[in-house]
Amino acid sequence: MEPITFDRTCYRIGETPIYLNSGEFHYFRVPKADWQRRMALFREAGGNCVATYVPWLIHEPEEGRYVFDAGDGITDLEAFFETAKAAGLYVIARPGPYQYSELIYGGLPEWLFTHYPEVQAHTLTGAPFGLPSVSYLHPTFLEKARAWFNAVCPLIARHTVSRGGPVALTQFDNELMGIHIWFGGLDYNREALGIGRAGGRYPTFLAERYGDLERLNAAYGTAFTSFDEVLPILPDDPSASRPEGVRRLRDYFGFYSAATTTYARTLCAWMREHGIDTPFIHNAANPSMNAYFVEMAQELGDDFLLGSDHYYNLSHSWPQNNPTPQYARNVFLSNEMLRLLGYPPTVLELPSGSASDWPPITAPDAQTCYMVNLAYGMKGHNYYVFTGGPNPPGAGETTDSYDYGAPIGTDGQIRPLYRAQAEVGAFIARYPWLVQAHRAHDCRLALSFEYARAERFWRTPGEALFSPHDAWRFTSEGLLTTAFCAGLSPIGIDLDSDAWADDVTTPLLIAASDSMARAQQERIVRFLQHGGRALIAPLLPSLDEVLAPCTVLADFIGAPSWQRGHEAVVRAAIRGHRGSVNNVLHNDRFYARTLPEGAEICGVDERTGKPLAWQLTTEGGGTLVMLGLAWDHRKQEQAEMLLALSKRLGLRRRVSCSNPNVWTSLLHTRDRGLLFLINLFTAPMQAEVSYVALNGSRIDLGPQTIPPMTVQTLEVTP
Repeated sequence: MEPITFDRTCYRIGETPIYLNSGEFHYFRVPKADWQRRMALFREAGGNCVATYVPWLIHEPEEGRYVFDAGDGITDLEAFFETAKAAGLYVIARPGPYQYSELIYGGLPEWLFTHYPEVQAHTLTGAPFGLPSVSYLHPTFLEKARAWFNAVCPLIARHTVSRGGPVALTQFDNELMGIHIWFGGLDYNREALGIGRAGGRYPTFLAERYGDLERLNAAYGTAFTSFDEVLPILPDDPSASRPEGVRRLRDYFGFYSAATTTYARTLCAWMREHGIDTPFIHNAANPSMNAYFVEMAQELGDDFLLGSDHYYNLSHSWPQNNPTPQYARNVFLSNEMLRLLGYPPTVLELPSGSASDWPPITAPDAQTCYMVNLAYGMKGHNYYVFTGGPNPPGAGETTDSYDYGAPIGTDGQIRPLYRAQAEVGAFIARYPWLVQAHRAHDCRLALSFEYARAERFWRTPGEALFSPHDAWRFTSEGLLTTAFCAGLSPIGIDLDSDAWADDVTTPLLIAASDSMARAQQERIVRFLQHGGRALIAPLLPSLDEVLAPCTVLADFIGAPSWQRGHEAVVRAAIRGHRGSVNNVLHNDRFYARTLPEGAEICGVDERTGKPLAWQLTTEGGGTLVMLGLAWDHRKQEQAEMLLALSKRLGLRRRVSCSNPNVWTSLLHTRDRGLLFLINLFTAPMQAEVSYVALNGSRIDLGPQTIPPMTVQTLEVTP
C-alpha cells in the first residue's frame, strides 16, 4: 500500500487525488470473527480506511503488565492491522494516551488515577477535575505515558505503509483541551505547569513574553516583585473585563495552548523514535475549538494534519437534534478554517450514530449532514462509529454494549444508516473530481483566529464598545448567516495571512472589534491601497491585540470617532443603488461622531437621522463601506441591506436564489461544476436559481423544488 499524502486541496495516493472515506472500527469491541465481513461491507459502501483507538486501559490493565494478544480478539491489535490490509483498507491508528470513546477513565488505566492522583488536571484553587482529565505535562503522567508508548508504538510501526502495512496516519491523543474544558475549565496543575514556582513553565513563559517585570506590571496593573509570584486569574475575576484582566486571561490561554503544543510535540517525538513514520493527525473536539490549535499547526509543520469533529446530536441537551442552518453555518466556518490552516478540510468524527439512544440519529438526517459537509468543502471524513460491539468486560462507561446506533449493529445487523452511507460513497465515486474542486465565490469573509479564541479570555465587552468575542459571534451569526440568506457565496480569508491582501477581485466583509492586531490592520490598509473593496462593521479598531493603542486602519481612513447608540428605536434605513432598505433591525449601533472627508452617507437611524453607514473612496482607489451596525440574523431586511451595500462594492452574485431558506454552494474545477441546494427545514422549498459561469454568462436553472431536510445537487457548466 502506498502512503497517503495531503495538501490544502485534497488527499493523494501517489499522484492520484482521493477522498479519504474512513470509518471508526474498534477491534476491541467488534467480534474478531466478524472483522472481515464488516470490513467488506465498509468497502462496498465506498470506504477506503478504518480508524481505531488503541486503549491504554485494555492493554496495560496493571501497571507494567502489557497484553496485546490474549486470544480473544479484544487485545489482538496486530491481527486487526493484518485483516484491514487483506481487506484493502488503510488504517488510522489512535493510541492515545487519552481516548474517551465512552470508556471508563477515558481509556486511561484505572491504576493511573488510584496510584497517582496528582496527575489530574486542577482548578486554580488546586481542586482536581474529573478522573479522565490529566494534566498533560505532569512529570509522573509523562513517565507512565512514555512507558505505554514504548510498548504500543513498536507494534504500530511494524504495520505502517512504509513497511508494507496499512497504517497510513497516526493520531496523538484525542480532542486535546476538550477534556479540560468539559470537566472544569483550563488546567492549572501547579506542579505540571510550574505556576507560582521558581523556574516553572509559567513564570518562564511570562519572562520571555515581557522581558522584564516592569513591563508585566504595567500591562497587568500589578506590583509583583518576581515572575514567580504571578498567578493566573479566572474569567469571573472582577478585573476580567478591564484591559489588565483581559491581558492576564489572554496570556494564560496563550501559555496553556503552548503547553498543549509541547505535549503534542513530545508524543510525536516518542512515536518517531519507535519508527512510526506516518503523518500525524489530531481532531479538534468541535468547530469552535479549531482556532485553539494555530500554534500546534505552525510548530508541527507539514507532517501534521488538523481535522475537526462535526456532531449535530449526541443527546437531548444539544442545541439541535438534526442538521440545522446553524449547524451548516458552523460546518462552513470549520471547513474554511481548516483550509486556511493549510489542510484538506477533514471531519475526523462525522456522526454515524450516537452514544445516546434518544434523540435518534436517523438515516435521512445523517445523510443530509454528510451532504452539507461535502457542499462546504469536506475532502475527507471518519464516520464515528461505523460499527459497534460489546465493551470489553468492565471497560464501558455507559452500557455493556457499545452499539451506538451504528450502521452495522452490535450483532452485525445492517441498518438504514448503512444504506445512507453507501449512497454518499456512491456520490463521491460518481464525482471524483470534487476532491480538487473549489468553492465559487463572489465575496470573502474575514476570519480572525484571535477573535475565534476570544471566548476563553474576553467574554464580556467590559470597557470595550465591541469585544473580539462580540466580533466573532457577529461574524458567524450576523454577517455569514445574512450572507447565505442573501444568496451570497462567501469564502474565508485569514486576517493573519498575507495571501489575500493583493487579491482585489471580490469584496471583503469584515467584522471588527475595538481590538485588532496591528498586522491585521496593516493588511486591510494594503488591500484598500491596492484598490480593494471592503465592508467593515460595526466600528474601527483603536487597540491592537494586546490592547495597546493602535489606529493604523482608522488613521488611513480618516480617523473617525465612535459613539454607541442607546436610543430605544433600533431600526436603520440603508440606501442602495436602487432605492432604500428600511426597518433594518440590529443589536448594536455605533454612530460616527466625525466623518472622513469625502465620505458619502448611505445609512441613517430611522428615528434620529444620525449617520450609521457611509461610503468612502480611499487612497489607492479602494472603496470602503463603513456600517455602524451589528446584528444576529432575524429579518429579511438585514439580507436586503447586506446585498445592497455589497453591490455598492461591485458584488455580482455567482449564484442567485430567490428563497432565503435555501442555501447554495457551487463547487467547480476548470471544466466541471456541481451546485448544491440546501434545505434544512421540514417543509419542501421552492426557489428560482441561476448562476454565473466562468465565462461571465448567467445561466438560468429555472424553478427548483428541494424536498424537506435534503441537499439536492445539479450538474452545471462551470
